[in-house]
Order: sequence, then C-alpha cells, then structure tokens
Amino acid sequence: MPRPRKCRRVCCLPQSSRFGPVNAKADTEKPVVMAVDEYETIRLIDLQGFTQEECSEQMNIARTTVQRIYNDARKKLADCLVNGKVLVIEGGDFKLCDGLLESCGCGGCRRHRHSGFSMGRESEKENK
Repeated sequence: MPRPRKCRRVCCLPQSSRFGPVNAKADTEKPVVMAVDEYETIRLIDLQGFTQEECSEQMNIARTTVQRIYNDARKKLADCLVNGKVLVIEGGDFKLCDGLLESCGCGGCRRHRHSGFSMGRESEKENK
C-alpha cells in the first residue's frame, strides 16, 4: 500500500490561473493543467531564488519531492511555451499557509504579503 500524500504548504494562490497565447482558440486543444504545488515550486525557486532545500522547508516536504514537482512543472511550462498551449493552474494536495509561522520567509503568505490577493479565493479553497 502506498504512503498517503502529504499536503504541501503553499503561501498563496496565483492571482491569475489561466495563461496562454493571445491567438489561442477556445476549446481547440486540451489545456495543460499545473497543480498549485507545482506553481509554488516555480514561484519559490525561480522567482524568489530559493534553493530546493529552502523550498522543501518552506513547503514542508522532502527535497527529493520538491525536485520531482519542480521538474514536472518545468516540463509543463515548456510544453505551453513551445507548443502554444493554454496553461491552467488548479488542484493538487496543498494547504494554504496561515502566516503564523515565524520561519515563513517567502513573502507570499497572508501575513507577509504586501500586494492584495482576494481573500475570497483563499477562503473558498480552505472551505473545500
């Protein structure tokens, strides 16, 4: 029997959850779906400059898990960019950061975030 999946800690949901080429026709091709935890690894490593080790501590998962998630996310981004596909960010096993941890250093959780993100989407996700 496989181990149960551990929820990954995510500081914030993306402000936009759908991306794609300007000239994309609706429903012509199935969009590439990226999980929220994959988005978080891209945000922490590529945007915030975290190492995989720092990312694993932030997300409360093993470094090897971060490496696998990050590789999967990069393949999906490459597929969208090279093949002109639409990217949708949704789903996955994650828990939103409550902002109460002193070790939270990403700047993305509600407590540390400077830019406004609609609390409605966060509350909606937490209630599911």
